[in-house]
Amino acid sequence: MNVSIRRAAVAALAGASAFAVASAVAPAALADRGTPGQRETVCADTLAVRTDSNAWQGYLYRGETFRVDRVDGHWAYGFAYGRVNHKGKVEDGWFC
Repeated sequence: MNVSIRRAAVAALAGASAFAVASAVAPAALADRGTPGQRETVCADTLAVRTDSNAWQGYLYRGETFRVDRVDGHWAYGFAYGRVNHKGKVEDGWFC
């Protein structure tokens, strides 16, 4: 195999590998943090909704919404619309 063909093959494989890695992490990398006062759309497949005392209330699923009242550290506090339909908190950073 000629050197230029070998280099082209290596470059093509490297490009395909980089695309595969970027595609695998893209959903998490594209997720946004909650903005107080906004009704945010959930980007995670499932997002646990908890009470202030950390008791589990249910799950929000991709496409359902959460109204963010405030953000404190890694938690967004507000109202979960959809199946939960209750006030609670979710892990911040999983919104579109």
